[in-house]
Amino acid sequence: MMKKILKGLALLGLLGLAQGVFAQEQIPLPVITFGVESSSDPSNVAVTLQILFLLTILTLAPSILVLMTSFVRILIVLSFLRQAMGTMQSPPNQVLVSLALFLTFYIMMPTFQQINDVALQPYLNQEIGTQEALDNAARPLSEFMLKHTREKDLALFVHFSGDERPATKEDVSFFTLVPAFVISELKTAFQMGFMIFIPFLIIDMVVASTLMSMGMMMLPPAMISMPFKVILFVLVDGWNLVMSSLLRSFVER
Repeated sequence: MMKKILKGLALLGLLGLAQGVFAQEQIPLPVITFGVESSSDPSNVAVTLQILFLLTILTLAPSILVLMTSFVRILIVLSFLRQAMGTMQSPPNQVLVSLALFLTFYIMMPTFQQINDVALQPYLNQEIGTQEALDNAARPLSEFMLKHTREKDLALFVHFSGDERPATKEDVSFFTLVPAFVISELKTAFQMGFMIFIPFLIIDMVVASTLMSMGMMMLPPAMISMPFKVILFVLVDGWNLVMSSLLRSFVER
């Protein structure tokens, strides 16, 4: 079900961006040539520019989607956790990114399901047009981002955008909301990372003080404290605690 929804969302985005291309009875295929030629038909230039714009959007689409979901907060917190434990490259980057990606799908599934119900399926059934489908798809994402965006950050970007102060949540511009959401997520992630660092920092200080009192100046404290931090993390079931905190930060707000 998740795979079908994600494929449908990707298809909806492609159809929206390539609306001008698909409006014609037959989709023109691009012709790759070496050189610049003149054309008396303006539609040839328009189609080429649309295809170039579509390829550009497809390149930036993963980054755009990452910034509008819970992925940023999860990945930063997991990175702080690995750095606090001092385990270098364990877990490796691929594991952290994959875990953050699947947690993002888990957290965002209600939003994706709502987009599928109000935008994707009606569009595929030809019940609504492309513009209405895009507006319906943006509404659930806006609600999610507004829920986790601080008013101070939102006011900052509204002020510099030059727009009037929105009277309701529906009046907030989507392009104003995205950067406000991102910096709010960064602050929340750094706050959670700081709380994760505290117990591991205490262990480092205790180990460093013990080694200094024993006269072992040349022995790196990180080499001794790392096993103690790992065993502490395992004994308190750290992964369960971290995942629980991340999920509650999105659900219980």
